[in-house]
Amino acid sequence: MRNLIEFLTKNNYWFVFVVLEVVSLVLLFRFNSYQGSVWFSSANYLTGKAYEIDSWAASFLTQASLNEQLTQRNVQLEHRVEQLQQELRAERMSHDSLYMKRGQMRLLGDFNPIYAKVIGNSVNRPLNFITIDKGSADGVREDMGVACGNGVVGVVFMTSKHYSVVLPALNSKSNISCAIAGRGYFGYLHWSGGSPRIAYVDDIPRHAKFEVGDTIVTSGYSAVFPPGILVGKVTKFENSDDGLSYRLRVLLSTDFANLRDVCVIDDKAVRERLDLLRQANDSIQPRKND
Repeated sequence: MRNLIEFLTKNNYWFVFVVLEVVSLVLLFRFNSYQGSVWFSSANYLTGKAYEIDSWAASFLTQASLNEQLTQRNVQLEHRVEQLQQELRAERMSHDSLYMKRGQMRLLGDFNPIYAKVIGNSVNRPLNFITIDKGSADGVREDMGVACGNGVVGVVFMTSKHYSVVLPALNSKSNISCAIAGRGYFGYLHWSGGSPRIAYVDDIPRHAKFEVGDTIVTSGYSAVFPPGILVGKVTKFENSDDGLSYRLRVLLSTDFANLRDVCVIDDKAVRERLDLLRQANDSIQPRKND
C-alpha cells in the first residue's frame, strides 16, 4: 500500500494530465458539431470493423459444419442429376424411357434384389471388372446375376465379406444367354472390345425371324438370370463365320461408363437350378476319371 501511494505521489502530474486530456476531448467533441461528427463517423467505422471481424470469426468457426452440409447437398444433387441423365440416355432406346425403367425395376423387385453401389469400374480393357460395396455378409454369392434399372450388368465372380467383384457383359469371358423378345429365338451375348455400348449375340438360327430394332432380353435358360431382363436392341445382323447362324449387333441398354447403382438378383429358383447343375457336374466328374 505504501509503494502504491509513493507511485501515485511520484507520478501525480501524469494522472492529472490524462484526466485533463480526457475532459478536454469530451468538451471538444460534445460542444463542437464538426469535431462531434468526426468522432461519430470514426466510432461508427470502428464499430463496423469490430462487427465485421466478429462475423468473420463466427463464420470461420462454423465453416466446417457448413462445408459438411454443402457436401451432403451436393451429393444429393449429383445423385439426382445422374438419375435424370440415365433416364434421358435410356429414352434414346425407347419412346417411353420411364416406363421401361420402372418395368425393369418391378421385374427385378420380384427376385429379392440386393441393392449395391459401384465403387470400381473399367470399360476399356479386354477383361473389365466391376467392384460393388456388398459381399457375403449382405447375402451376395458367386454366380448371382447383377442388373440395374436399364438392364443386364453381369455376374458375380468373386466375393469377400463386404465387397464383390462382378464379371460384366463388357468382358471377353462373359457369356450370357439371351433371346429375341416375343420371338423365342436365343443365342449368347459376347463383347469383342471396342465401344462399351456395342456387343453381339451369336448362334441365332438361320430360320429365325427378326427385325432390326427388336429387343434382346435374358432368355432364362441359364442358371444365373431370370427371363425378361433387358439387354439391348438389334441394330444390325450378319452371317456367322461358318454361315450356319446369324450374328446380331446389339446396342446395350446399360451405359457401363456411367454405372453407379446396381442390384444383385437373389432368385431362389435360379439358385436351386444352379445347385442342381453343380451336383450334376460333380456326379459326372468321377465317371470321366474311371
